Amino acid sequence: MKLIQITPIMSEKAYVSSTKNVYVFQAPLDANKNDIRAAVESQFDVTVTGIKTLVQDGKSVRFSRGKRRYPGTTTRKDVKKAYVTLKDGDSIKVFDVEEQAEEKK
Repeated sequence: MKLIQITPIMSEKAYVSSTKNVYVFQAPLDANKNDIRAAVESQFDVTVTGIKTLVQDGKSVRFSRGKRRYPGTTTRKDVKKAYVTLKDGDSIKVFDVEEQAEEKK
């Protein structure tokens, strides 16, 4: 297994799924489920019970270089997402900072 760096995704959908003990991470495209499991368990000190992965295709983007000159399209980079289910009782404090800020208002 290789050492990979994963980052949590902070969105409304990820927040709702975190209440069900499922966390969303962005992973490298060449990482497999065993690599992701090892990275989550080592970085966050939790036990992983299940992983679902998907590769989201990059969006097509229009661009031009100047007014009416060389119009074209390109695509953004592909992104791999990992939906990680944790053992009951384990949690990751991803949204903890935002919750404290909302309580102070």
